[in-house]
Amino acid sequence: MTTISTQGYEVRQGSRWLRSAIELLSSMRFAIALLTVICIASVIGTVITQHQPFNNYVNQFGPFWARVFETLNLYSVYSAWWFLLILAFLVISTSLCIARHTPKILADLKSYKENIHVRALQAFGYKAEAVLPQEPAQAARSLGEKLAGKGWKVKLQQRQGDQAGWMVAAKKGGANKIGYLAAHSAIVLICLGGLLDGDLMVRMQTWFNGKQPFNGAGMIADVPPQHRLSTSNPTFRGNLFVPEGSTVDTAILLQKDGVLIQELPFALELKKFIVEYYPTGMPRVFASEVVIHDRETGEAIPQRIEVNHPASYKGIQIYQSSFEDGGSPVKLKAVGMGSEVAPFSVDTAVGRAVEITNGEDKRTLEVTDLRTINVENFGNMSSGPVDVRSVDLRQTLQDNLGSAQNRKDHELRNVGPSVIYKLRDSAGQAREFSNYMLPVMTGEGGPPEFLFGVRNDTAENFRYLRIPADDNNSLEEFQRLRHALNDPALRAEAVRRYVAQSTGVQNQQVQEQLALSASRVMDLFAGDPANLDAARRDSNSEAARSFGLQAIARFIEQTIPAEDQQRFGDVLLRMLNGSMVELLQLSRERAKLPALDMNEQKHRAWLAQAVVALSDAPLYPEPVLFQLENFTQVQASVFQVTRAPGKWVVYLGCLFLILGVFAMLYITERRVWVWVRPAAQDGQEAASGATMALSSNRRNLDSDKEFDTLKQYLLGEHQS
Repeated sequence: MTTISTQGYEVRQGSRWLRSAIELLSSMRFAIALLTVICIASVIGTVITQHQPFNNYVNQFGPFWARVFETLNLYSVYSAWWFLLILAFLVISTSLCIARHTPKILADLKSYKENIHVRALQAFGYKAEAVLPQEPAQAARSLGEKLAGKGWKVKLQQRQGDQAGWMVAAKKGGANKIGYLAAHSAIVLICLGGLLDGDLMVRMQTWFNGKQPFNGAGMIADVPPQHRLSTSNPTFRGNLFVPEGSTVDTAILLQKDGVLIQELPFALELKKFIVEYYPTGMPRVFASEVVIHDRETGEAIPQRIEVNHPASYKGIQIYQSSFEDGGSPVKLKAVGMGSEVAPFSVDTAVGRAVEITNGEDKRTLEVTDLRTINVENFGNMSSGPVDVRSVDLRQTLQDNLGSAQNRKDHELRNVGPSVIYKLRDSAGQAREFSNYMLPVMTGEGGPPEFLFGVRNDTAENFRYLRIPADDNNSLEEFQRLRHALNDPALRAEAVRRYVAQSTGVQNQQVQEQLALSASRVMDLFAGDPANLDAARRDSNSEAARSFGLQAIARFIEQTIPAEDQQRFGDVLLRMLNGSMVELLQLSRERAKLPALDMNEQKHRAWLAQAVVALSDAPLYPEPVLFQLENFTQVQASVFQVTRAPGKWVVYLGCLFLILGVFAMLYITERRVWVWVRPAAQDGQEAASGATMALSSNRRNLDSDKEFDTLKQYLLGEHQS
């Protein structure tokens, strides 16, 4: 039987180096090594998230290794030059292996090996002897007919001379060898399809056709021709961002150092975007009603595109990839944080940038996203996030701002719209903010709170400032209290009222001491305005600890013995709370509003949370935050458009692979020989003697059983 060699072509001409290179390239061991490297690279491409901003990798791996991995193209493994080169070598190596073994396999499929030496049959593991009553010719034909009746391909050979007789040669399961060719051909076809449908064709146009990635800004219509690919581009994979009511006729092909603009033979118009949600906040259905406008004929073809139900036009597949905001107009209200900033509103839109200024302090406001639905899990913390963005808001608050009550069940709640924006300074540095439009109930018994998130990098989680909502579900009460806290005269009046209403304090000296201590606590809590900018820049600095509860804690640590700190701290907090009650009433009195009944639980809870928010407000990294006031939602669909002629090659390769693996695993190649000789050669009275042997490329229990069955079927009771 033909064996598959792992050696390569042995070229007898040419230099030694060339002959060694060809032998290595065409050897099976080299192909297996390449396949192993591709598997390892694929694992790396799965573990490392591909095509992310470089800053994300710096945060994950550190500056040194981030640069090393970038040099190795590990952030875009499947389009890296070395990955494509390995694929190409794998195609060549496997093709040479197939070319080297195919003639041998085809010759083996045609051969019955009827010329096998008689003595060789004695060396087989499966062999049997018998005496037959028929003459050799008749016995041979009878055996051949029996084998043919069982699906064996049979050939009879008559021999003359010293070893006169008949050789019955039969074979079965030759498809096992075809399986080898099919499986290896599948590797070639799949790799070829991958090369065709990858960005190799696009790269070739940048190498040989003068195309260059575009990394500038501006309108797509103004992009120069050297950054555009024609509609005749044989293969590409790009993205279309189409807002409702808009029409797009070019796709964006992301490249390492920019983008390429792919011209399409049609324009895609988004009539309506449809999205439905599960109670968990995950999208249940999102689909797009589009019209395909042919650029040559002007024909308009309506289509509905859903996930797993793409549209196809002129060999281009259009897939529903995702959905985003399409530039919704939003109205934002500026709220001063820690400084006196006059309220103002900004009318802008998602994806638009506007300049804002406060004297010499200038910022660029960039609204990046509007989310109208935010379903959050306020139940079991251990169950993990369940909303559409895989962010558990309550867990985030617990991690960053203290404990929250745990529950054992899911409590899914839509907390309403949120806006995400960036504030970029004159140096180009930006922070990202996520602010919820409506107050959120984050705990049982507490007031609803406005949540204002901030992070310095997209790889971080948002840290939230929680400001309690007043009875009108607004920030007005908090802002009035904040302004009053920053007014030394109002703080002094609040302390005076607190001391005057304190029961059990009749001694003038004691009252003066209480007033002095309460004033000290209020001044510590309000902090020094001169440290405000430094506190914003670094929340871990000494300046940051000079505001709010951190300042009181530092004062206690520095001035009170350790054994008395707990007791003294409780006294100072009672002074602070009492003075803050009076300051709250003063702020309402100045606004000509009636005093609040502080005996009500909701008002006491509001003030308690307001004190925490006032303590954190000076650490907010920007002088203003922007609260979402109003919006008009405009949806947009993200489509993926592909021209992939190689997919049919891949499909064919997958079919070959299935058939090849099935043939190699489940089809066993077997050969049977029966040597029938005249009985006179053995001095026997029978008409003929028979020696039977069976070979199999896979010896197992099934082979043993098959041989026993076949031996009984052919030789029966004549076995010796």
